[in-house]
Amino acid sequence: MRLLTHPIFALGFRTLFPLACLAGMILPLWWTLIYTGAVPPAPIFRNESAPGGPLSFPPAPIFVQAPLQWHAHEMFYGYGWALLGGFLLTATKNWVNVRGWQGGALAFLAAAWLIDRIANGFGAGWPAWLYWPATLLFQLAIVAMLLHTLLKQNLRATGSDNYFFWIALPLFLPAKVLILQGDYYAIGVGMSLALFRLAFLIMLERTQVQFMRHGFRVEIRRDPRLDLPIKWLAVALIFAELLPAPLAALLEFVLAALLLWRFAFWHPAKALSRLDIGIMYVGYLLIVAQLVVSGIGRLIELPWVGTVAVHLFTVGVMGLVGPAMIVRISKGHTGRDVVFEPADKAVLWLMIAGFLARVVAPQLHPAGYMMWLALAATGWLVAFAILLWRILPMLVAPRVDGRPG
Repeated sequence: MRLLTHPIFALGFRTLFPLACLAGMILPLWWTLIYTGAVPPAPIFRNESAPGGPLSFPPAPIFVQAPLQWHAHEMFYGYGWALLGGFLLTATKNWVNVRGWQGGALAFLAAAWLIDRIANGFGAGWPAWLYWPATLLFQLAIVAMLLHTLLKQNLRATGSDNYFFWIALPLFLPAKVLILQGDYYAIGVGMSLALFRLAFLIMLERTQVQFMRHGFRVEIRRDPRLDLPIKWLAVALIFAELLPAPLAALLEFVLAALLLWRFAFWHPAKALSRLDIGIMYVGYLLIVAQLVVSGIGRLIELPWVGTVAVHLFTVGVMGLVGPAMIVRISKGHTGRDVVFEPADKAVLWLMIAGFLARVVAPQLHPAGYMMWLALAATGWLVAFAILLWRILPMLVAPRVDGRPG
């Protein structure tokens, strides 16, 4: 079919990044409208067993109004996985030097992603046999596709640490299911955040070497004696919600300390002098901040306004690093020079403003929480609308250098 040979289905980033932009535009705004009562909550499928009771799968076909579950699920598995999936489908094919998934496989992924959004937004009356395949189809497919690509690599010969993805990728499936089961929601959110954190740490490790080399002609420190403990601690924290709170807090503090120690050798003063590279470093520091805030929160109750530990990562790390990643990959992998033009920089500044409005400002002026929430959602809407306007012409056209992909 001619449609399946269209450039939009030539590589994973071309297919999924527009969906990430649409999710960034719509989901925070929709959540704000739900939170303020302007629209009804999205019905979420969940198990009505007693707290702490046995987990059944599939759960009984009961739908309840659980807007917070819907919001968390959609930001991780709607926006988050369109972003991460676009990156990984593109990066993994480069890591193993293959052509990568294209055509019908990517069209199927896009359709499955949309079906997941429909199921969790409008599937209140669906029976279990229909709901669960609809909401799990995308996640199952993309994990299988990524693992299939990674199978082509001889890990022992290359000395790669891609085996961390063999650990992390399958765990996204139970994490997603747990978010959708009310009694296990907190475990699902904790697992999902930790899995994304591991993926972002690996991504930042790999990309910052290249960015600093090309941007400033400096090398950043990569020492396996430091890098490997960081990643293994990140793996251990996937199960933080199942650990005793003091132990989980200790692991978070240790990981934060190791990340800060490594950061000192990554030439932060140079990186922060450029917005396009510096924003990646800000995202790195927000991972540290998230770990510290989460660790403290396990030991003592602090009077935060909102779920600060979660939003430091979702609005901070995923919100700031994501658009910069989209710009770089969309330009670089379509044969263009990776230059952040004024409109691209405006997107990043809007996302920074959205982070300040969503996370920082409510701590300083709690009475204006609804206003800050609306401002942050508006910032995401405008930023991702500009970003989509910028990248879509690149993604629907062949590479400018005539190469495949």
